[in-house]
Amino acid sequence: MADDIRLKRVYSPAEKADGFRVLVDRLWPRGVSKERAALDEWDKEVAPSPDLRTWWDHDPDRFDEFARRYRAELDDSPALDDLARTIAAHPVVTLVYGARDERVNHATVLREVLRER
Repeated sequence: MADDIRLKRVYSPAEKADGFRVLVDRLWPRGVSKERAALDEWDKEVAPSPDLRTWWDHDPDRFDEFARRYRAELDDSPALDDLARTIAAHPVVTLVYGARDERVNHATVLREVLRER
């Protein structure tokens, strides 16, 4: 596993210190070119399902239940194992996401799950 898994909004400038950059959103972020995103990979399959994302609607009051449901989705997803294998070769990995809230978003849950492995 990567020694250092970081989080960063896709709208923030990419930096060399970000290491291996993976977009973990199902949808491409509005207004961001592929060049500006500076991604090494786009992994749509580890993002929450459309049904879960719609249910949650980024409501902070639903975050705990969202996190529980998202973890259940990840437990059943071979995409999580694929991502874990991909990032294992990199000492620094940045999970890139489009959500506005830097604390209440699916990437925080995904990072916790990856760290637990």
